[in-house]
Amino acid sequence: MKAFAEIVKGKYRHFKGSFYEVICLARHSETLEDLVVFKALYGDQAVWVRPTRVFSEIVEVGGKRMPRYELVEKY
Repeated sequence: MKAFAEIVKGKYRHFKGSFYEVICLARHSETLEDLVVFKALYGDQAVWVRPTRVFSEIVEVGGKRMPRYELVEKY
């Protein structure tokens, strides 16, 4: 359950540059996997779900390590 404490509601920047809003945290009803519920802050503002372990991953881009999603404004 540690992942819930690491991800807070707020505005995040994806490593490719787009912005998203974390709406809430959830738990899968069958697997109990921790999930992040978030929406795009562009286009049709689609709502997405990702496992917290994926949302909080470090990715490598052009030889530089960075968070997949970086908090830019806490709500």
